[in-house]
This record gives sequence, structure tokens and C-alpha cells, in this order.
Amino acid sequence: MARIAGVNVPTNKRVVIGLQYIYGIGASKAQQICSKLEIPEARRVNELSDDEIAKIRETIDADYRVEGDLRREVAMNIKRLMDLGCYRGLRHRRGLPVHGQRTHTNARTRKGKAVAIAGKKKVTR
Repeated sequence: MARIAGVNVPTNKRVVIGLQYIYGIGASKAQQICSKLEIPEARRVNELSDDEIAKIRETIDADYRVEGDLRREVAMNIKRLMDLGCYRGLRHRRGLPVHGQRTHTNARTRKGKAVAIAGKKKVTR
């Protein structure tokens, strides 16, 4: 199992797919890395030699912000918005959707499980 940027990359997957297990590397960045190092996209992680893994590791460390550094940066950006008290910061603080989605219905992922309100049942006559 190859360990790159503190993440165990699955050995039986293709290199382009395996690199996407690292936080901060998506499909396009994984393809960029493979083309830069001239690694064929069909090659599997377990077929990589030790020096190829070392080259991948060095490239990611030098050119990309991944894992802990990126998570820290994102958290600091959110904290900055919350400290400023801007609209987006207030939405983060209250645990509501930030990008203008509706909240009357939906938004359950962000708001959490629905809480019933006592005495809200409709009265029939």
C-alpha cells in the first residue's frame, strides 16, 4: 500500500483514481500529476516502482496544498467569515446553507434532523 501525503492510497486502483483519495486532489489534478511524471493512466498503484512513488510524493509536496494544510486553510477562511460577522459567516455560525439555497423545505443535511413542534397539529372541525 503506497503512502502519499499521509494517506494510504489503495493498491488495486488506477493511479489517477488512487490519487483522488488525497484531500485536495481531484480528477484534473490527478491527471496533471500523471502527465507531468509521464505515468500511463492505465497503470495501477501496485505496479508503481518505489522511485515513481517518491516522485509523486515530491511533486505533491512541492506543487500542491493538500490534506492538513488545506483543511487548516479552509477552516481559517470559515472562521474569518464568522469573526467578521458577514452574511456568509452568520450562516456558518447558525449551521444553515451558505450559498442561497431555500430553507423552508429541504436543507436537512445542513440543519440536521427535523424537530417536531408541540401543539402544531392542524385542528379539524
